[in-house]
Amino acid sequence: MLTAMSPTTTSPRKALAALTALIASAALVAAAPPASADKSTDKPGGGHCARQSKIDVPGAQMQKVACLDDLTTAGTVPSGHSKAADFAGLHTPGTVNPTGVPGIQVDGYFPDTSTANTNNGWNHDSQFVLRIPDSWNGGLVVTGAPGNRSQYANDFIWSDWVLAQGYAFASTDKGNMGLRFYDDGSAPGGSVREWNSRVTELTVAAKRVVKQVRAKAPQRTWMAGISNGGYLVRWQLENRPDLYDGGLDWEGTLLRADGPNLLTYLPTALKNYPAYAATGDAAAHDAMIAAGFAPGSEFLWPFHETVYWDLTQRIYREEFDPEFDGATDAGTPYCASGTPQCDADYDYASRPDSVKEAMRSVELTGNITKPLISLQGDLDTLLPIATDQDVYAGLVADEGRAAQHRAFRIADGTHTDALVPAFPDRLRPMLPCARAGFEALTAWVEDGTAPPANATVARPASGDLLNTCTL
Repeated sequence: MLTAMSPTTTSPRKALAALTALIASAALVAAAPPASADKSTDKPGGGHCARQSKIDVPGAQMQKVACLDDLTTAGTVPSGHSKAADFAGLHTPGTVNPTGVPGIQVDGYFPDTSTANTNNGWNHDSQFVLRIPDSWNGGLVVTGAPGNRSQYANDFIWSDWVLAQGYAFASTDKGNMGLRFYDDGSAPGGSVREWNSRVTELTVAAKRVVKQVRAKAPQRTWMAGISNGGYLVRWQLENRPDLYDGGLDWEGTLLRADGPNLLTYLPTALKNYPAYAATGDAAAHDAMIAAGFAPGSEFLWPFHETVYWDLTQRIYREEFDPEFDGATDAGTPYCASGTPQCDADYDYASRPDSVKEAMRSVELTGNITKPLISLQGDLDTLLPIATDQDVYAGLVADEGRAAQHRAFRIADGTHTDALVPAFPDRLRPMLPCARAGFEALTAWVEDGTAPPANATVARPASGDLLNTCTL
């Protein structure tokens, strides 16, 4: 179990082995108490779960409303209103979260034809969760699932924390999920295009539901996300800024038709890491550094080779370029360079224009028109900062939007916070910095307190790194 890992009692080798097994497997309702009978519950803010009977999620094909004594994972996991497996591996064990936030939870789904999401026994994609705390502060936070996870993936890292501050919270599975997210019947790039439309759909619906319950729309709407969820934040602020007041982008995925993107640098790792691991081949090492992998991140390469690089390359390549391997479904796992149709030899630049057009249909431009705070670890070894945040910051500047953007490089941060116990002297958690970034964002917009200039955030020599961060 992740929570059993301790840097003082478990060796890094054993901790890393346990973590690898957990994240690899992760890649792949109790009755609610009735609302109070007090008539005040039919008034906005009039009592526990007031006006829950008013809820009618616009456009939803299914909805299930529950009045809960605790909307945080401390309550929702035991009651069946969240799933711990869905957010496993996204935070460091020992992270302290708030608990005891009563309010309304709405689960449901929008019309869709794909069926990978088995949550709630529905076998139906485009599932969402919406939570409205009894003590509402007038704000709404929207998220989309990172990676290929479900709508509950953000429950520990975002929902618990923002609910305790009074925000309503909404999250979507992005319309397709799992290791075969690409297999939803759409044309190349279509699964990712759906991610963006599902976030927009949920944001519009969530605002309406909050108004149904509180008799007024949210005064502020924010978007926050990690990894693919960070990509969603960027895309929404570029394309639907009318829906949001600002966004927090945590290690967002950069997709660009002319590169860089996942498919321009992951093949370099697949081709060169085996030689470096076997013999310390200097040329192979240099090729990986040239591709964007950070010097000093070598200790993280074995984990990423086992868990992330191969799988990520194959399934995202299948999404944008299914013709590369013909009838083969998402390539051949861990094939050696030189094997026919092997993703280790994939050359994005030489692929047909149709592949680039599929990527272009979902690419980011940097043309944000609402405030955005970005942060990424300098040891990110899935989405290297040199090929992602650094490039995106340049795109924003090229669009003349630098005044609305801040980018923070977190020293010793990596893509997966759950790796911290395996390397406690080399890594720090990113989650506290993401939450600090969100606080800086809201202060920027609401109070006019401009955040610090773009900077590298050094690792403190002491203090509670699990739960605090100063940008």
